[in-house]
Amino acid sequence: MRSITTTRPLVALGVALGIAVGGVAAAGAATTATATTTAAAPAVRAVQNFGLSSAQAKNVQNWLKQNWGYNGSIDGQLGPESWKAFQRNLKEFWGYPGAIDGIPGTETVKALQRLLKDGGWGYTGAIDGIAGDGTRAAFRNFADGI
Repeated sequence: MRSITTTRPLVALGVALGIAVGGVAAAGAATTATATTTAAAPAVRAVQNFGLSSAQAKNVQNWLKQNWGYNGSIDGQLGPESWKAFQRNLKEFWGYPGAIDGIPGTETVKALQRLLKDGGWGYTGAIDGIAGDGTRAAFRNFADGI
């Protein structure tokens, strides 16, 4: 028999995992999990256009296809394959230190901000890795000008 000090943390962990994975219904099922069972959410890689229209994102994809080994479809949605190609550019020229993983996280955004600032695309903000209004406006300038 488990003591209350062992069971209570497992139930709390199961509820938290259930909510994270699929909501309250899954939380009830997750409460029966043992300490060796883990719930893994599927890796979802979302499209991240950072304020670009579909037409602007297609411009970026065409540029990536011509210059950075992008071989996906020109669909106006900057998904993982678009961002992998962009990360190759950012790694070579703009100080991106991370893996070529297609995830436009903080380090990808910092390198993008350096490109937008030093490349003359109108970014005047801090290199902070936050894709705010200034980053998005400059990214649109970039997409329109390439």
